[in-house]
This record gives sequence, structure tokens and C-alpha cells, in this order.
Amino acid sequence: MPAITTTMPPRAGPNPDGQILMAKRAKPAAKRGRAASKTPKVAAGELLTLLDFVRYAVSRFIEAKLVFAHGTTDPVAEAAFLVCETLHLHPDQFETFATARVTAAEARQILEVIARRVTTRKPAAYLVHKIYMRGLPFYVDERVIVPRSFVGELLDSHFRQSDEENGSLVDDPGSVQNVLDLCTGSGCLAILAAHAFPQARVDAVDISGDALDVAARNVADHGLEDRVRLHRGDLFGPLGGQRFDLIISNPPYVDAQGMAELPRECRAEPKLAFDGGADGIDIVRRILDQAGRHLTPQGGLLCEIGRCRPALEAAYPQTDFLWLDTEESDGEVFWIGAAGL
Repeated sequence: MPAITTTMPPRAGPNPDGQILMAKRAKPAAKRGRAASKTPKVAAGELLTLLDFVRYAVSRFIEAKLVFAHGTTDPVAEAAFLVCETLHLHPDQFETFATARVTAAEARQILEVIARRVTTRKPAAYLVHKIYMRGLPFYVDERVIVPRSFVGELLDSHFRQSDEENGSLVDDPGSVQNVLDLCTGSGCLAILAAHAFPQARVDAVDISGDALDVAARNVADHGLEDRVRLHRGDLFGPLGGQRFDLIISNPPYVDAQGMAELPRECRAEPKLAFDGGADGIDIVRRILDQAGRHLTPQGGLLCEIGRCRPALEAAYPQTDFLWLDTEESDGEVFWIGAAGL
């Protein structure tokens, strides 16, 4: 869950009369059953191609001051994602069909999903029930946080002996037989780990039964029921004395200030998946304090903590964390071997 930086809209002032006036203005829209925020009507034939609809969506998104923090980082990428999903196209196919025309029925569907994104401010992934990580599709809905972890990229870049630039964090990636994904949510990282380590069995844990229902759907969609096992419980609780060659985790790590400033889009997601306590590392502390008892001697922990690096290093001044960068992050994921724990 990458850290989110945004400017929050101004709050209503302390004047009681002003607040009453705003409430009165909102009532007529509620009676008509329409959202207060509107999108302009589009006449037939005004928008023709995929690019036309992307441009229109970008204008509406910027006008509405939407926040982009759920797999897409800007209005253009999000608009292209929504248009492709509405037309049942993979994102990689957008350039191929960018200048193709859409049918009248397809145009209505695209305009409807654009309007829903603006009026509800729900993450785009919830509107189409899909997100892509490392090119693979995953089902998502409001029962899980929208996946956007950097760990998937690191599984590709730092666990391959053939990668001379980065090297491997473990001596022999082919020897990884047991992987644990803590706070699995939709199960996306567990599934990516199963692809990264074809010989491994993956255990995935989450405290939320609703999240595990979504994870089970994704595991089945990817045909991995025989290799990915889901457990409901609190961190290592349901695992007994099992040990793993690799533990990965993208736990809740938003601190109290961040929770208070979450944009409206993020408030549509489960609070449980964000809240990391006052300094953001309540769950991370528990993982670090227990991980050593669940790692094989040559194993290690790969954990994403967003912008909590200063808090973590202050809490563990004697611990030697290896901070890893990705294409879009700088020092938001750490690695620590079993010996370091």
C-alpha cells in the first residue's frame, strides 16, 4: 500500500449557520436521487474513439479533483484503465485500439463508469472489480484494500540468480520451498510469490474473513488451490511452529496523522487494512518480534512500510535493515535475513 500524499478539501467552517445552509443546499439533489456532483452531457457522435473517451475522462477527473492512489498514479492512466476494462480489453491493448471507434452501447457504458468515478469517488478498481499487478489480473471489491504493493516488483527483481544488476536476496531462489504472506488481503502477493517460486508452497494469512473470501476467489481464478493455502488469524497465530524460507508482508502502516488525512477514495477501503497505530508500525513491530521463530536459517523477511522508515529505525536502532528501491519507491521496503532477527 504505497503512501498517499494529497491535499484535502477545506472543511466546513465553524459557523453553525453556514453548516445549516450547506445541508439545505444538499437536500434537493438527495430528493431527486442524483449525486451532487455532475458530469456534462455528451451528444451522440461527439466522442468517437478510445482516445476521445480518455481525453474526456481526464478532463472530468481533473475538474473533480480526484485522487489517484490505487494502481494508477495520474488521470490519464486511470482513464485508459477504465476505458479498457469497460471494453473488455487488456491495458496492453490500448495502443492497438486507441483510434478505433466504439459503438453507441459501448459509449453509454464508458460514460456511465466515468460518471460513477466522479460522483462516488470510489477507487476505479472497485467500479470494475479488477486490478492488475505485474500484468496479472485480480478481482477486488470493497472487502479488501486495492492492491498496490511494491513487493511484487521486488519478487521479480531480487530473487533471480540470473539478475546480475540486483543479485538475489537468497543464495538459491530455486531452493525456496515455503513462503508466507502475512496480511494477504486479496491474495495478490501470495499468488505472485507462487509464480516467482514455482516449486514453493505458499501460506497466506489475514485476520479478515471477508478479505480471505476475495483471496480464495483469486487463488481459484489463477488455478493455485493446490499450492496456496489461506488461513484466518492474527499474523503467525494460525501457523503453529511452521518455518518458512521467505516471509513477505504488506501490513497496515498508516500512522494516526495519515489516517486523519486519508482522501475520500481511500476511505472507501477497509480501515483495518490501513491503520498502523500512532506511529504506523504497530503491526510491523509484532512481525519483527515474531518472524525469527518462523524463518529457516537461510530465510528472510521482505516487508513494505511506506514512509515509516524513520519510525522503524528509531524503534530498532541496532537492527541492520537493507532498504530496497523500486521503479516508483525509495526505501519503502526492507529486507532482513533470519540471522539479523
